[in-house]
Amino acid sequence: VQLQASGGGLVQAGGSLRLSCAASGRTFSRYVLGWFRQAPEKEREFVGAIGGIADRTDYADSVKGRFTISRENAKKMAYLQMNSLKPEDTAVYYCAAGYLPITRSSDEYNYWGQGTQVTVSS
Repeated sequence: VQLQASGGGLVQAGGSLRLSCAASGRTFSRYVLGWFRQAPEKEREFVGAIGGIADRTDYADSVKGRFTISRENAKKMAYLQMNSLKPEDTAVYYCAAGYLPITRSSDEYNYWGQGTQVTVSS
């Protein structure tokens, strides 16, 4: 499967953005979709993930209650809705696909998109 993330940009603190992840391939619903981010000079970190049929989600504590992941399998799309953004959310955001079960480990995701920059100004 090939992935392409989009929707990043510059937003003020407290604002919202919705990232999209477009996938190719015939078996999109079989994959767990994860979102990760990497800030300058920091390790890549888990943001959240959603099961293949959207039956389960998992979020990092730092984004829980502010970010929501969803997917539309018929369109081969996944989304990361980000609300109440903070300057510390500034990073390059990546979508990734892997197999069950949902995991927070980036090593378990087999396919990665190219990343989209999110910048939150204070």
